[in-house]
Amino acid sequence: MTDVLSLFQDPAAWAALAALVVMEVVLGIDNLIFISVVTNKLPERQRPFARNLGITLALVLRLVFLAAIAWIVGLTASVIDLGLSGPPGPHGEPSYETAFSWRDIILVAGGVFLVWKATTEIHHTIDPDPAHTLFNSRKTSIGFFGVIVQIVLLDMVFSIDSILTAVGMTDHLPVMVIAVVIAVTVMLAAAGPVSRFIHNNPSIVMLALGFLLMIGMVLIADGFGAHVPKGYVYSAMAFSMMVEFLNLLARRRARLEGRSAHATEAN
Repeated sequence: MTDVLSLFQDPAAWAALAALVVMEVVLGIDNLIFISVVTNKLPERQRPFARNLGITLALVLRLVFLAAIAWIVGLTASVIDLGLSGPPGPHGEPSYETAFSWRDIILVAGGVFLVWKATTEIHHTIDPDPAHTLFNSRKTSIGFFGVIVQIVLLDMVFSIDSILTAVGMTDHLPVMVIAVVIAVTVMLAAAGPVSRFIHNNPSIVMLALGFLLMIGMVLIADGFGAHVPKGYVYSAMAFSMMVEFLNLLARRRARLEGRSAHATEAN
């Protein structure tokens, strides 16, 4: 306890905490979008519980992985090497690698799952068919547990990536734990509004699925050693959201003007 108190008397520890909280919140956006999309497939009365359970499991997984931090760091050691590599990149490094660690394998598997999930949901949104819906209302209990299983699997992928990021930013375990708890608390508070916003705006649903598709491809690329700077990914997401917000405002104004014109004609 004394060591922890002395640690937080160090300004560098506070700076690391602030930077890590921001980073964890940003990394949690991917997780939050996925949770919002999959829980919106459930009946409305089950959505809050599924969201809260999924985010709570994300916190538990992150804390468990922090407790096993030495094992997590060991996941970056190569376990499979096919002896191939891509052409040199701009800085002389291979554009991709075929030496895979457990982290790489988990990222590729998680990316493939996200691509499959996003593609399936996009197809269902464009051409809905109850007979082929994964979460059919006639199978509510199966759909609920299926959603939780999917959330847990993706939580594992995002949690490992989150913890490896934390390890790279600070050596102090208490700082990591506090940052993770704060970030997940922010996710918990934002989950409801984000989920309702996505559900109430069909165009946002398609945009969120597009984000999941992009995130899945980024995870696959990362697993193959082609590291895409997260700043580019989140900048693209932010720009897309800004454009969509402008579209929403334009459609809302058009509806209001239409109602006003209709009311004028009625009078």
